Formats: sequence, C-alpha cells, structure tokens
Amino acid sequence: MGLRERTDPAARPGRAVGGGPDDEVTLFVARRVEPGHEEAFEHWAKGILAAAAGHEGNLGTGLLRPAGPDDPWHLLLHFRDGAAFRSWQASPARAACFAAADGHHHEVHRHEILGMEGWFATTRSAAKGRPPVRWKMAVASTVAIAPLTVTAGLLLTPHLAGLPVAVRALVTAPLISALMTYAALPVVTRLLRGWLFGRADRPGRSG
Repeated sequence: MGLRERTDPAARPGRAVGGGPDDEVTLFVARRVEPGHEEAFEHWAKGILAAAAGHEGNLGTGLLRPAGPDDPWHLLLHFRDGAAFRSWQASPARAACFAAADGHHHEVHRHEILGMEGWFATTRSAAKGRPPVRWKMAVASTVAIAPLTVTAGLLLTPHLAGLPVAVRALVTAPLISALMTYAALPVVTRLLRGWLFGRADRPGRSG
C-alpha cells in the first residue's frame, strides 16, 4: 500500500486547544498501523521523533503505544513556539522521514495544544484533546516546584549570598525552570495522572 497524501498533512492546520500565537505548541498525531507492521512502524516513529528532537526549537518528543489492538499509536512533539513548529512541518528532515515510510500506517487524527497544557500532554486523554482543567494544572505545578524552591534555598543560596539579588535570581531561576520542565513536572504528572485526567488514564500501558 502506498503512502496517501493524508499521511503527511504538513499544510493542514490542526485543532488548537488553549494558549496564544506565541505559546509553546504540543502536537499530537494518531497513526493507525496495519497488523504485523508494528515493529517497522515503531522504528520509523522513533526515527522521525529523533529528527524532530534535533530540530531548532524542539522541547521534547514522546511515543504512546496503543492501549489495545485496535487503538492507534500517538506521537507527541513539543515546540518552543508556533514558528519552530511550522519550521519543523516544512523541514527537509521531516519530508525525508515520510519519504522513507513503508506505507503500512496512516494518520487518523491530529491536534495541537498551546501553552502550559502541553506539558501535561503525556497521556491518552491529552492525545484525545482533553487537557486537565487549569486549577489542577496549577496544583500539580505547585507540587512540582515547591521542593525545587526549598532545595535551591537550602543548597544554593548559602553559596550565592555574596552576590546581588538580581544575579542570584539569574542563577537560580533557569536552574529551577529546567528541573521543573524536564524532571519534576513529568514525574508529578505521571503520579497524579488519574486525578488530573480522570479514570480514563488509569488502566492500560503508556509508551
């Protein structure tokens, strides 16, 4: 089976949820794989995600395996802003990945999440366009950032005491932000996903 145009809808806008035009963009793409071609698809998916991870402005990628035999796979791509996202959509690297696809899988759904909702987009509920409500995201963010702030105060502040307040902030803020984004928040999201997203995400396997 050859690739059809709808398997690579680079020019087709997805459904955007929340945020503004300069916010971070998280793209979810659901692809259905023909039985017996799962291993080849996973190899292809990891390849295109690796290419996306190396693209300027990419903040992370992910792959969610099907919960059941009839469910699609989901690819997650997170970008710094809309410009970085559009640049990836038009990139030669992305085009080369689709040119190398074997044609045994096709896209069945896609949507974009804008803003902080994207950092909670690690479950099948988010893949279906149901980010958690904002007050739950605020609680989860507080749970993630509180221990980082306390730890930074205990371990870093004594060593930075001789620096001006503005300089201390410039040292600690990026560190806390990076740990929050890449370590604490993903862990808290996994631990609280049943509460954040509801019962739909409690069973099944995640990739």
